[in-house]
Amino acid sequence: MGNIIRCLTGRDHDHGDDDYYPYYRTSSRWEDEPAAASRPPQQSLGPIHGGVSVTPAATASLAQDLQLNIESTSMIPEGLKRHVTSSKKAQIKWYKDMAEAYKDMKTPPKTQAETALTRIQRADLEDIFSFYNLPTASLPVPDSNHHPTPPPEGVQFVLNTLPVHNKCIGDGDGFTAYVDTADPRESTDVPPEVHEMVIAITQARTDRDYQTANALQRSLDKAGYKVIIILGEEILARKYRIRMRGIDAPELKMPYGKEARKELMKLIGGKSVTIYVYEQDQFGRYVGDIYCDNMFIQEKMLKCGHVHHFKKYDKRPEFENWQKEAKSTGLGLWASKKPPQKPWDWRRNKRHARHSAIQVY
Repeated sequence: MGNIIRCLTGRDHDHGDDDYYPYYRTSSRWEDEPAAASRPPQQSLGPIHGGVSVTPAATASLAQDLQLNIESTSMIPEGLKRHVTSSKKAQIKWYKDMAEAYKDMKTPPKTQAETALTRIQRADLEDIFSFYNLPTASLPVPDSNHHPTPPPEGVQFVLNTLPVHNKCIGDGDGFTAYVDTADPRESTDVPPEVHEMVIAITQARTDRDYQTANALQRSLDKAGYKVIIILGEEILARKYRIRMRGIDAPELKMPYGKEARKELMKLIGGKSVTIYVYEQDQFGRYVGDIYCDNMFIQEKMLKCGHVHHFKKYDKRPEFENWQKEAKSTGLGLWASKKPPQKPWDWRRNKRHARHSAIQVY
């Protein structure tokens, strides 16, 4: 990512701070700052990437935000929230990643800083560039191997979630996700009664009628919605129960079940994920492929031996190859010399045991 920031500014890092800050912001309160799009155009730095030009005011504004405001206050520009839909917590993470990359511009390619920009969803990344009047031609090209664009055949829709709470991760192949109802896909489908309940909850809390507020909150949850507070901001979100497509993790009561859950927590806990939904299963869960931090999560879980390939429901050959790779190196649940019990066999045995325990008189 350091290379991207270098190409945007048009300078090398060791030219000194004066080269990066020809225009300073004067206000100490970020919410008083105008958005970059409202600032007067300045003399261009010259063509970048196919003749696209960038103003020094735009690059100076970004550079100052990265090196001064983020490091000293960990705050983001107030005006940015009008351009992007992701949570404030996610926005702060973006800026911290960019600030680290800015400081590490002399580091070789393929470092952690180099991949920081790829962790931001493409739509939000374009909005950030728009906020600073920067050319989208300078954006990194999406990695189609890790984040398919457009979605593969069979995908019904795509979900971009709020950060997944660890408590919402049930096991190594399933979790509950929440999607901001401000998302264009969600905003038109929120029932009027849900909005009415949210208003009523707020009023009940204002009146200190917490019994009514709690009852309304339970009704809201039954309707499949939840008010989530992220960094002090209340967000109305829709609930989705997710089943990861093509894999089956050991149940929590099975050997390695808790370990598989912990590994999934490490991969997606506290992070926003993108879900390519293919179908709903018999339990009402949305079955899909999960992407986070530019990783295909099922691939990661299989290669590290945390889950089984669920061949009955997904015959993708790469899944079988990733499982064989983990087996050959003895990773995760394949570390034992004794073959691990398959989760579907364990569940079937449990069902049979329950049925045989029923006495008929």
